[in-house]
Amino acid sequence: MPHITIRNLKIYFESHGDGETILLLHHGFGCTKMWKDIYPALVQAGYRVIMYDRRGYGRSEKGEDFLEFYVGDEFRSESVQELAELKNRLGIGHCHLVGQCEGGVVAVDYAAQYPDQVQSLVTSSTQCFSEVPMTELNRMKFPKAFQELGPELRAKFVDWHGVEAEISFNQFRRFGGAYGKDYFDLRNRLRSVMCQSLVIYPDRSFIFDIEQGVAFYRHLLNGELIVLPNCGHNTYEERPQEYIQAILDFQVRLKSPSPRRRASISCAA
Repeated sequence: MPHITIRNLKIYFESHGDGETILLLHHGFGCTKMWKDIYPALVQAGYRVIMYDRRGYGRSEKGEDFLEFYVGDEFRSESVQELAELKNRLGIGHCHLVGQCEGGVVAVDYAAQYPDQVQSLVTSSTQCFSEVPMTELNRMKFPKAFQELGPELRAKFVDWHGVEAEISFNQFRRFGGAYGKDYFDLRNRLRSVMCQSLVIYPDRSFIFDIEQGVAFYRHLLNGELIVLPNCGHNTYEERPQEYIQAILDFQVRLKSPSPRRRASISCAA
């Protein structure tokens, strides 16, 4: 299995295809395996697709102090530096970022910090700001511990995270990773994202109201918003074809010589 060593930890990654690079960033319970229905179509469309498991997820090493790191103030900034180091080690320059939920936070933070390195940004189901502390939101939205989940969901999580699946799930649901322990707010950070950006949002997420997607879009300088109707939080899983088509259509618009408006909103049928 392909790994690179970043800060003395083995980080799992995959590279598929050739062409302009699209980097896929998994959500806060996920890993590279969640993209199984997405990346083949992007490769077929002529893109090089890079996926990786962030520290402590999937097939990447945790390190002895992972819980302390995960709940610490450096989690977000070090996630950005991990992405920067991975890009540097793999020789990836100007690229496209696609982030699902928490992966969208990493993508936004990276695009704001390294604007010259990001050609475009796509986020899906990513929170814009919280109205309650994130630990309270986690308690409300993820009340079940691992052993209380249905057998299919437990099996999927074991497939994703191996023998430490139970420990990982219970940690992720309690603390929220990139979203932190207190109030979460991306609004000011979004103003620093210079590239063209697409916000994909479901209308039936069990975690975030659709107004979060609208707020996210409204705070982008060069944004578009597409709403997936009758779709739950895991857009990539529930509507993979629409998810793929939204990304590819966005790429076509990026290459169009026609003037682009500052922002637009559309709905997928």
